[in-house]
Order: sequence, then structure tokens, then C-alpha cells
Amino acid sequence: MTTTGNQPDYTQLPSITALLDAARHDERFGSFSTKQITDACRRAVDVGRKAIADGRADDIENPVEHYLISAHGYLFYESLKAIRPVINATGIVLHTGLGRSVLAAKVAERVRDAAANYGNVELNLDNGLRGRRGEYSELLLRKLTGAEDALIVNNNAAATMLVLAALAHDQEVIVSRGQLIEIGGSYRLPDVMEAGGAKLREVGTTNKTRLADYERALNENSAMIMRVHTSNYRIVGFTESPDMDELAALAAHHQLVSFDDIGSGALFDDPLWTRLDEPHVEASLRAGADVVAFSGDKLLGGPQAGILLGKRAIIEKLRAHPMARALRVCKLTLAALEATLEIYLDADRSATEIPTIARLNDSPAEMRARAQELANWLRLSHPLDDITIADDESFAGGGSLPAQPLPTIVVRWRPQQPVDRVARQLRTQSPSVLTRIHDGALVFDFRSISADQVKTICSAIAKIE
Repeated sequence: MTTTGNQPDYTQLPSITALLDAARHDERFGSFSTKQITDACRRAVDVGRKAIADGRADDIENPVEHYLISAHGYLFYESLKAIRPVINATGIVLHTGLGRSVLAAKVAERVRDAAANYGNVELNLDNGLRGRRGEYSELLLRKLTGAEDALIVNNNAAATMLVLAALAHDQEVIVSRGQLIEIGGSYRLPDVMEAGGAKLREVGTTNKTRLADYERALNENSAMIMRVHTSNYRIVGFTESPDMDELAALAAHHQLVSFDDIGSGALFDDPLWTRLDEPHVEASLRAGADVVAFSGDKLLGGPQAGILLGKRAIIEKLRAHPMARALRVCKLTLAALEATLEIYLDADRSATEIPTIARLNDSPAEMRARAQELANWLRLSHPLDDITIADDESFAGGGSLPAQPLPTIVVRWRPQQPVDRVARQLRTQSPSVLTRIHDGALVFDFRSISADQVKTICSAIAKIE
């Protein structure tokens, strides 16, 4: 304890000037600004001062180095909160915590160009007059799906709220009880309806809702029939629900709006979606839905966005609503979405160039080849550890394909060190490597690991102390 008589002895506390002088010559602080370093040094000294005042401080042989270590620790932990590259080794392709879809290389280039330059976000370059934000994305969506019109907002929850506010304010929306979903981030459909000013009219039961249930619920205050894709769960067994064409026909007969919130965003029919029993946008439009909403950053493989497609008169009404401006997207989102949709113009390109689609399409043989490369390196570099390659299952994630486990190949590594310690060191490197932990082993799942990431994972493991 550092004291002078009965008074705390603060003489061992270095000055902030002394700490800053030392930090200038310390490579650990090279990536931080002077303000960040100053704040961290002050925080370290304040903690030291309190410890001395409370009688908890020991004598320190090298105070400057001691407080520099503390200051660097604060800066390091703060830096982990910043968005940084992460290698997703969890097997969850659409990992919400990791930002869901990874953009294609050409899409990322388009975003970089948009970020570094002014852009014609709301300017018609042909006549020099003001243009409409998102017009090119809307054009591409019409070409791809055959929809009469399209509108882009900032996520699918926003798209749903806009539809409810613009088309069913203070009126009833009829929804099956089995579709009153709650998904991540406390998104609850009844709450969204309330916030959008619509009145929920639930019909049917949890597992069975018939067309007659919708018909009986119709009254003079009905505005909309809504079907909701149960993104993060499935009801199986004794189930029944009307198809979209039946709901659309019923809504049209009674001059109501038919709204299909398909959530995940598979754009059109594809062997992958057929195999995984996933609804797609094109089918919903063909069935007669007046308006369809889906996400841009799930199965579409693009940026976070809410995409609305449908009848021109309805989309125009949504576009004119005051809430549409509050929910609009920025130029970076538009650049990413445009470039992603351009890839879809060639169906063969989308299967290989869009990372989300490529990872979901990967065969066990392709994943095993990548897993073998990591396992061989681990066996050479850690000959005493238990390293195995195994078949396993993973899920798409992001509320998509919840009932469809995907076959995958994993490498299981049981290190000599505590597994939690190794996992933390991998997470806190740059780039970060995020794995699963199961039964005392680090699990590297190759459903979400691309071929060009294997060597980076090996380099990260080599840095573990």
C-alpha cells in the first residue's frame, strides 16, 4: 500500500504528459488517435488514484509501463466494439450477429465507388432534373419479377409497417393465428400492427386456418388480408392454410388488399428453393398478391433493405405516404442493391457470385476439400491435439429455412489449452475468427467458410499464445 503517514501517497502516479510521451514510441498505440490515447491514459490514472485512496494499491516498480498497459487494455476492448472483418466459422450463413449476407465482390466494389464519390441518388443525368431515389433498383426488380412497380425501404419490418400504415390505418387486417410471429430483436407482429395504426383480426387456430375462417371475419371495417411467412419456425403435422391465390381471390372479391410478407426473400423459382421448400417472390406475384414484402439481406444475398413489389396503384400509394421518406435508404444501400440485382439478370452468375447462394449451394464434397486443408495444417502445427473431420448439420440462419437442416462438414479441434481461451483469442484477432464450441472442441463449420479463408484461419491459429 502506498501511503505517506496517514495520507495516500500519489507520487507514483505518472503525469498524463509522461504517459503520452511514452505512448508515442510504443507500437501498441500506433493505430489509435491522440485523443483516444489521452482519454485511456486519464482513465488508467483515475483508476490508479482511486485504488491508492482506498488503500488497495501496491507499490509499482515501473509506473509508466504499468499505466500504459492499463491504457492499452481500455483501448483494445473499446476497439472490439467497432465493426471489423469476421471470418464466420459457425456454419450459420445468414448470421444476424455478423450482418447476415456477405456482398459479392463486384457489389462491394460498387459500394466503395459510391462511398468515395458524389452520386446521382436523386438526379436524372439525362435531363439534369431531379430524379427519384431508387429508380434503377425498382427497374431491375420489375424486370426480374414481372411486378408492376417496386419500392425500397430500410428493412422488411419497415416495409410491413409502411403497408399497414398506408393501406389499413385504423382498419382491420385479417391474419391467421398461426402466423402471429415473433422473431429476433423483439419484432412481434401484433406490436408492429399497433405501431402501424392497423387493427389485428386473428382467425383460425395455431395449426389450422381455412379460407372459411377468413371469410367469416370479413366486415365493413376490413381493409386487408395478410399472409405472413413464419420465418423462424414451422408448424408441422396436422396443419392447414389457404394458398396465396385463394387469399388473393377472396381479397379481390371483397375489394380488399392482399398482402404477402414472405420475409426471407428468395427472388424466383430455383432448384435450391424448391429443394428447401422455400416460398419465392415470383410465385406470390403470380398468385395475385397485391403487394409483396421481403428482405434484401437474407436469401437475396444483398444489403439490408425492405423490398416492396406489387400493383402500381398500391406501390404509388406507399411511395406517397409520409412514412416512406423516413424509411428511405442511403446511396450505399442503393448501390449494393443495384449491383446485386444486376447479377440476378444472369441466373447462372447468381449461383456462384453471390456468397449467400454459393454457400447454401455448396456440396459436402466441396466443403470436405476445404476442411481437409485446415485439418492437415492443424495436425502438422498441433500434433498433440485431437483433430477430426466429421459430417454435421447447420442452418441457414437469419430466420430463413428454420426447418431445413443443411448437411455440412466440420473440423473439430480439441486444443491443449482451455477451449474458451483459444476461442477468445481467435475472436479478438484481426480479422476475427468466430467458431462454435461443442463438447470441449472448437468447431469450424465449412458451410460458411469459403476456400480463400482457410489460410487466414491457419494464420490466426498460429498467432495464439
